[in-house]
Amino acid sequence: MKGYLRADGRKGIRNVVLVAYLVECAHHVARAVVTRADSNAVQLIGFPGCYPNDYSLRMMERLCTHPNVGGVVVVSLGCEGFNREQLHRTIQESGRPVSTLVIQESGGTKGTIDAGVAAVHRTLDQIAATPVVDMTVEDLVIGTICGGSDGTSGITANPAVGRSFDMLVERGAACIFEETGELIGCEQVMAERAATPELGQEILAAVRKAEDYYRAMGYGSFAPGNAEGGLTTQEEKSLGAYAKSGASQIQGLIKPGDLVPQGGLYLLDVVPDGEPRFGFPNIVDNAEIVELIASGSHLVLFTTGRGSVVGSAIAPVVKICANPETFRKLADDMDINAGKVIEGEASVDSVGEEIYRLVCKVAAGEPTKSETLGHQEFVLTYKQFEPIGPSCLPGVIKVGPGCSGS
Repeated sequence: MKGYLRADGRKGIRNVVLVAYLVECAHHVARAVVTRADSNAVQLIGFPGCYPNDYSLRMMERLCTHPNVGGVVVVSLGCEGFNREQLHRTIQESGRPVSTLVIQESGGTKGTIDAGVAAVHRTLDQIAATPVVDMTVEDLVIGTICGGSDGTSGITANPAVGRSFDMLVERGAACIFEETGELIGCEQVMAERAATPELGQEILAAVRKAEDYYRAMGYGSFAPGNAEGGLTTQEEKSLGAYAKSGASQIQGLIKPGDLVPQGGLYLLDVVPDGEPRFGFPNIVDNAEIVELIASGSHLVLFTTGRGSVVGSAIAPVVKICANPETFRKLADDMDINAGKVIEGEASVDSVGEEIYRLVCKVAAGEPTKSETLGHQEFVLTYKQFEPIGPSCLPGVIKVGPGCSGS
């Protein structure tokens, strides 16, 4: 496969231009720029809040310098709290072309849209010269998430993803699974798989934090749709979600925006640190996809039993359908039918191999169903995280100075 070489040495599997708005007041203008650009290579992301937030800035910096991103056009209203100067500087220092437009200084809606479209076309011309180099599985970072789970998820799609993760890790890729709020009850098993006892303790603490957080919010990750689909308890759902992690040793615990240092299996803790705030946590699949992407995922494996049609900006989403009936209803949206296992037409191992092969094809440029259909969903809200400590990434000497915050 081939990849787009970035200045930091990472390689992307796509070469997109982002139009990034920094407050909801700039959303319409940014969306109009993307619409007029009329290219699948131009994608919209943004942060709707007006009040500044360290998490949102860190996320936007990571997303705008993701290896799949070639250049960025930033759209600001002008009076929001977002630190647009720092975001611009971060993108520029990454070697990517970047333009920042301020609506209050660029002639309002029409003037900014005109300037934005011109900036997008200019950026597309610039990134056309991005070096294309050889790329291997070792260069890949793959994330996974489940959504719309039902009673079939834990016996077909999720364990099949686990098998593909084992194959990817064995070949040097980095694989990220999440979310601790959907792994309650599996913490001890995960801790026993940790690379060090200290990392095991961090995993236990992260799941305890998730349990406390959901209890305080009065809303867990077990949804009515899960029950309608045949799941009976949080523990049953957790076991199914856990199956996506495969059997490899867990090399580290990261938080949104932390980049994995090397190949291996990593757990992403997406439950905020501190007291509950800013509304319900961790119940929007696309927000968690964005967090996987912010941690470097080139593409995301999405398992579903009830059926989900979402994709994402920046990174392709591969849909793996657990339920054969759902696959027949939503065949145009699903990339892989893991429900074949239930009908005796395939084994979990063979579907895992199918997922692995498709990952390689998508990384080589083959579009996913969600890409073909134009899905580019994006959600970014307020959260709060403390830096991870040395025990969270035992294979790395230099990490953040803080503790896990769990």
